[in-house]
Amino acid sequence: MGASSSALPIAVIGAGFSGTMAAIQLLEALPRERPVLLCERSESFARGLAYGTGDFGHFHNLRAANMSAFPDRPRHFEDWLARNAACLPPEEAVGIRATPAGTFASRPLYGRYLSEILTETVTNGGPPRLRLVNDAVTDLVPSAGGFSLRTEGGLGLPVAGAVLAMGNLAGTGEPHSAHRADIWAPETIGRLQPDQPVLVVGTGLTMIDAVVSLRRRGFAGPIVALSRRGLLPNTHAPAAAHPVPNLTAADLSSLATLSRRLHASARAASDDWRSVVDALRPVTDFIWRSLPHSERGRFLRHLRPFWDVHRHRSAPPAADAIDREIADGRLTVRAGRILSIADEATQAVVTLRPRGAAEPERLAVQCILDATGIGRVGETTDPLLRRLIDRGLVRPGAFGLGLDVGADFRARGQRQAGPVWTLGPLMRGALWECIAVPDIRNQAVDLAAGIAAELARAEAA
Repeated sequence: MGASSSALPIAVIGAGFSGTMAAIQLLEALPRERPVLLCERSESFARGLAYGTGDFGHFHNLRAANMSAFPDRPRHFEDWLARNAACLPPEEAVGIRATPAGTFASRPLYGRYLSEILTETVTNGGPPRLRLVNDAVTDLVPSAGGFSLRTEGGLGLPVAGAVLAMGNLAGTGEPHSAHRADIWAPETIGRLQPDQPVLVVGTGLTMIDAVVSLRRRGFAGPIVALSRRGLLPNTHAPAAAHPVPNLTAADLSSLATLSRRLHASARAASDDWRSVVDALRPVTDFIWRSLPHSERGRFLRHLRPFWDVHRHRSAPPAADAIDREIADGRLTVRAGRILSIADEATQAVVTLRPRGAAEPERLAVQCILDATGIGRVGETTDPLLRRLIDRGLVRPGAFGLGLDVGADFRARGQRQAGPVWTLGPLMRGALWECIAVPDIRNQAVDLAAGIAAELARAEAA
């Protein structure tokens, strides 16, 4: 049976980069009779947490040349930047920086780029097929033909299936303290005293954003950044192309064997390590899937922090700012772990054990910012995911990083109901490269094609 005008829509839940591109690609792949709902809980569509910041000092860690939203139009974002650069006010123009390693753009500018793409899609000629639902989706209740999508505001909408594209999940809220504030919600930080330190838990890319935000808010006092190993992201630099390694089954039998193979390849070519890491990108997911389960667990326990600082490098302008902070003594990066936090009226007394030290140390801080990164699906408090997990419609995947997802992007669970697919960071664990623009844009095309084919088969049955 062919599609009809009453065909139920496909819902895309989350309108950051993952959800926005899923919706746009679905409009291309699905018959015109099939509408798409794009659901977003925050005020802004096409931005999400990553691009919702208003600070033009928050630079994307990818070169602009790699950030087109469309796989078949690689210069799309670069051309957009070129068209818009001349008319930007000075406070926004600082968000475009040309460096020897390439041009880097601020995340607010990229959010504007995505918003324009979405606006163009919504206002394109013809009957509207994309409906924007500005509400938090709290449940997907199985029903005839798919699901009843329920929202916080009381909507109940029938849908044929849903794409979970909620981006990076929030962490567990640790460390727990009355003096903890949200990096992405400046109003929670409050007024800071210039002579008392602020503690940032985490030393990765989010920490860099936190430091930039604190300084732009006028805080001139000391900042302490703490993580288990005290590793900072490496910085982008010019690097020659390195060939994609031709890996065999023997190379992928263990992490130790793989490491020796890659080191030998790098030494033979005398390449910069950046070239070697970048050459792995097309085959990273193949490597991840091919490694034995025990070796993937070993990677997560021991090597992931080192991989992250080499793979997810910082933009040179952001790295320069952090280097100046450290050189001036205003930012201290430490390795250690928090043992406890005792809240007092105007400060939190943090007991930490520095890495390699026998005795703990006490640090009094006026504010604590969590920059530890991505939360795990198994620990999430997101109402929709919790209901879907509790109902058995989806389940955490390997190591609890993301959802259990098949090669067709279908989320797996103990129960069968309408189709639930996923895209982006919720696939972490099934895939490894699923959080960056180049990966998500390609996967959005594959996802949309797969959904269109699956629906066509169902209608023909």
